[in-house]
Amino acid sequence: MYVDSNDGGVAKAATRQYKIPENRDKLFLASCIALIVTSMTFAIRAGILTDLARDFGLADSQLGWINSMAFYGFPIAMLVGGAVYNKVGPKNLLIMAFISHMIGLVLTMLAGGFWGLIISTFFIGFANGSVEAACNPLIADMYPDKQTSMLNKFHVWFPGGTVIGSLIAFALTGIVGWQILIATMIIPTIIYGVMVFGQKFPKTENLVGDMTTNLSGIFTFLFIAVALIMTMTATTEFGATQWVERILGNAGANAMLLLAMTAGIMATGRFFAGPLIHRFNSVGVLIASAVLSAAGLYMLSMVTGPMVYVGTAVFALGLCYFWPTMLGFTAEYIPKSGALGLSLIGGAGMLGAGIWNPIIGGWIDSGRQEAYARGLEGAAAELATGQETLGSIAIFPTILIPIFIILYIYIKRQKGEVPADEAVLNPDAMSAPGSAR
Repeated sequence: MYVDSNDGGVAKAATRQYKIPENRDKLFLASCIALIVTSMTFAIRAGILTDLARDFGLADSQLGWINSMAFYGFPIAMLVGGAVYNKVGPKNLLIMAFISHMIGLVLTMLAGGFWGLIISTFFIGFANGSVEAACNPLIADMYPDKQTSMLNKFHVWFPGGTVIGSLIAFALTGIVGWQILIATMIIPTIIYGVMVFGQKFPKTENLVGDMTTNLSGIFTFLFIAVALIMTMTATTEFGATQWVERILGNAGANAMLLLAMTAGIMATGRFFAGPLIHRFNSVGVLIASAVLSAAGLYMLSMVTGPMVYVGTAVFALGLCYFWPTMLGFTAEYIPKSGALGLSLIGGAGMLGAGIWNPIIGGWIDSGRQEAYARGLEGAAAELATGQETLGSIAIFPTILIPIFIILYIYIKRQKGEVPADEAVLNPDAMSAPGSAR
């Protein structure tokens, strides 16, 4: 386990003990740019689903399978990268991410249909997971004196990159083809690739704990329950944001601005997480997140026009702490699972989102048919379809509310409780994918 920079003398000892690379700020910058590419792939792909459906004659269920490939590739790369990190090093993992990003982006632009998009999206997902697998432990190793703050600053660029991608899609959609939107991501990809190839990377100084101990923490009822819960929290987030253009494109608000707004609120909230949540138990934060997420989705399933922005803001506040607090809870209450457990919880979230994406696409297809059967046409049919789909997605956070209440009662009866801010800002929790989303 990495030494927490908030441990005073221990942190200072760690700083004296380990050699800090002179180029660590350059490596940190390269890591941030790589994470920006990762988040841009989610944002821009969310903005071109209608174009893909039109150009290749794809149903929404097929678009769901295409989306799911990014979520399958991510945890595979993350688990593989985590297993071989100490042997191959972060530089080789980032080179693998760069190659996979380039292959995925180029194949997307050249895709001739469903299977081409399936393959290209998997490569992009694998690249995204490789970035996380390489950069999180790299940053923790390079900044032993301020691990938490630097991991915070690194992970803020996931929603930050989503804002960038959303604004690019908003500015260029209708002016250039979707292939050009994909091509815009090649520029930052080349930048971080050049930076990676031109830098010397430090050796890993801190190793993860004993694998046997990790496994003893993983094979418990609580860990399995948390993993299942994580699939629902992640689906709440990605089930709506990855389909924002298809679902809210006819609600009287610009879908890409909605996505940028969501990411902006999440980035801001996560950046100021410590001062905001230090008074609450981590499960209490999760209860509030579930309530706000459900309220925001139900609101979005009923309103149109300017009120869509209000509903989006409520929804974004709910999403803000879902991912990091789930990881913080794991670190706090299942400490034996270690870094492996955190990776598995993050992987469970991505896997759950991948499984549910085709199902959500099917909901959109069936909802459209029902709208047509009711005599609705054009934009009116699409609006009714999107609102009905959001109502269906709202079931996930609604179910989570009583689950988190039960979990809260269970945890209150346990000993050894620590403040929520310590759990959410735990450097090990922050080392897992998506921890600042």
